Amino acid sequence: MDIVHERAAGLDISKRDAKVCLRLPGQRAGTYTSTVTTWGATTGQILALRDFLERGHVTTVVMEATSDYWKPFFYLLEETLPVMLVNAKAARNIPGRKTDVSDAAWLAQLGAHGLLRASFVPEQPIRELRDLTRARSIATRDRTREIQRLEKFLEGSGIKLSSVVSDLTGVSSRAMLEALVNGERDPEVLAGLAKGTLRSRIPELVEALTGRFKEHHAFMARLHLDQIDAQSRIIDALTGRIEEAMEPFRAAREFLATIPGVSLKVADVIIAETGADMSRFETPGRLASWTGVCPGANESAGRIKSAHILPGNKYLKGALGIAALSASRSKNTYLAAKYWRVAARRGPMKATVAVEHSILTAVWHMLADGECYADPGADHFTRLDPIKAKNNAIKKLKSLGFNVTITAANAA
Repeated sequence: MDIVHERAAGLDISKRDAKVCLRLPGQRAGTYTSTVTTWGATTGQILALRDFLERGHVTTVVMEATSDYWKPFFYLLEETLPVMLVNAKAARNIPGRKTDVSDAAWLAQLGAHGLLRASFVPEQPIRELRDLTRARSIATRDRTREIQRLEKFLEGSGIKLSSVVSDLTGVSSRAMLEALVNGERDPEVLAGLAKGTLRSRIPELVEALTGRFKEHHAFMARLHLDQIDAQSRIIDALTGRIEEAMEPFRAAREFLATIPGVSLKVADVIIAETGADMSRFETPGRLASWTGVCPGANESAGRIKSAHILPGNKYLKGALGIAALSASRSKNTYLAAKYWRVAARRGPMKATVAVEHSILTAVWHMLADGECYADPGADHFTRLDPIKAKNNAIKKLKSLGFNVTITAANAA
């Protein structure tokens, strides 16, 4: 097998140290020597390792994506050396011979022969933006969980506020909860705090706010409300920081937000996770595969063993799920028509993934080719095959008991 890199290094990284295999040409032509050393995971040790590899004149350094332990090694080595981060699944060692030392030697050998594909690691500005958007996603999830805990706790006190209002953190419901915590127990007074259209439901609120809310419940509810407020402050702070970091990508964000279902927050995640640079992904299908919204290929002896979607970028996939569900509820759009078309045959889950794939395809073309989003329209599939659409409509009417005779509109 051809040698791509005469001088290669493989790193097997753990929390405390890394086993490093340096693969160099031997004294005779066509031979190679491998030396394995151990280096600590502290900054000083990694800088010393960098000097060691520079003296060896290596042309590629290969490491597996092991938890987050690869990050200090990658970020320091990439400053002066060609570093390749690879998926551990693509670099599995031979069964029965797996040790940290053999893993490092195996990575060096695979890297020398050019048998590995580098994972996508964005530049520093995008990495910082990723940290912010991911932290906001986690804080939003934590805030939602705290609201759910509050709702469950209120059930124990007989307060059924969530059965009347749609949001426990809304202006009216928050005023009622604050009054409860501060000692007000009269349901008439509490229901009178409703504002806007909710005032038409005051009789229902009186019933929902009649319970056995005691001092213990007030103490616990106060804790939940304080946690919700703390998470809200974190989300606001992260959003302000994201707005600053998004300044170079503001045009791309506004561009992406023209896709049905894609809000500005979803566009933030798309840009943060992909870097808004489609040159990293050769085709829309490559981007969809990296994200994890297309079936995997697992065929043997002519049999397809599995067609499940593969694990991908969970943050981007989660944002696309929100966008797909929103697009499915939009009016007169291609994405909504596609969702209901697939859902009727294969169910809502696969329909959601299909819409996510379509959104990603549009994102790739918009960012790679500079195209504006042009919605094909809700009647796209009808226009694609009008005869099939006509036959399906006739079949449906016949199933309802109608005899149908049709003529062309221009003939009439």
